[in-house]
Amino acid sequence: MKSISPSNRILLLLAVLTLVPAYFTPLWQISLWAPQYPEGLNMKIWIDHLSGNVDQINGVNHYIGMRHIGVEMFPEFTYLKYFMGAMIGLGVAFFLIGKKWSLYSFLGLITLFGIAILIDMYRWGYEYGHELDPKAAIKVEGMSYQPPLIGYKQLLNFLAYSGPDIGSWILMGGAGLMILAVFLDRKGK
Repeated sequence: MKSISPSNRILLLLAVLTLVPAYFTPLWQISLWAPQYPEGLNMKIWIDHLSGNVDQINGVNHYIGMRHIGVEMFPEFTYLKYFMGAMIGLGVAFFLIGKKWSLYSFLGLITLFGIAILIDMYRWGYEYGHELDPKAAIKVEGMSYQPPLIGYKQLLNFLAYSGPDIGSWILMGGAGLMILAVFLDRKGK
């Protein structure tokens, strides 16, 4: 199998290195604004923990019967850091191998990882927003409180936002580098 060009090997290595900041930066954010919280409440999701106004969000969500948000509801936190480490290791191996199949394999791996994360976040949001305590103080018949996967959504008097944070933007940059490398590889044919 043919080797990739030196420039594409560098792009592959740079894409692999964009996985490293996932250990040190928040990957996702969920924010809520309401008249009683004009400054907003914000929750940051990291590779292995949560930060921000998690306690205040739990206090508000309690009234509508949502479950308590805590690290224990994210089993991903126990293995995601190891999975990311394995992806970095594979990426470095693909860089050292330097064959075309390694370039395409890493792009496939990054793409599948991104899709899996989005599916997992949608599943979590759906369960969190639909599986409500029937004894909750506030009930609106037919209303679910699923946060948006990406973007804004009105939930009663709260405006909710969900979207990528610093770490995810860096990861998307890495995916962009991989797409560029594949584009340059195909153009070189």
